Amino acid sequence: MKKRIFVLNGHPAPSSLNRTFAETYARAARAAGHEVRISHLDDMDFDLDYGLAGYSRSKPLEPALEGLLSDIEWSEHVVITAPMWWGSLPAKLKGAIDRAFLPGRTFDTRVPAGKMPKPMLSGRSARIILTADTPRWFLSLMYASPIIHQLRGHILRFVGITPARFTYFAGASHPKEGKIDKWIGKVKRLGLSAA
Repeated sequence: MKKRIFVLNGHPAPSSLNRTFAETYARAARAAGHEVRISHLDDMDFDLDYGLAGYSRSKPLEPALEGLLSDIEWSEHVVITAPMWWGSLPAKLKGAIDRAFLPGRTFDTRVPAGKMPKPMLSGRSARIILTADTPRWFLSLMYASPIIHQLRGHILRFVGITPARFTYFAGASHPKEGKIDKWIGKVKRLGLSAA
């Protein structure tokens, strides 16, 4: 069954392994007959600082952030490639989320007192492809996988994007010979199956 897939390369640099993964996934998904849109964080121009505090005085969204939201709203499956820096997301990617995921667009606060806001992006799934230097077992054992909990629970589930599945590539700064080709092959298979 064909899917509408939005791929976001969440690395702030113009050239990166994350960009390679995003483009590999997008090409494979298109080859399998899926509709695909792709964006690169590096190409997006916006003020990443929310800045004004409180949702009643939020800044108007720049065209790049409006485009980001439109692509997510259009999609049935969201794919984000990103590096893990200091146990979390790059500042520009987190800034895009802080600025764009606003009430009335991604969640609804018009609920009874004491109730959680209602997600507004339900009906979408996600694949997060993370690169890191920290081995996955160490991230889990020593730090309880904060980036995964943040993305899956605090961000994606909160706005209704579920399930969110993760692919984690460790040793990304200095990969062993042949490792990148194996990773690219895995990402290609994910794209072909729209997983």
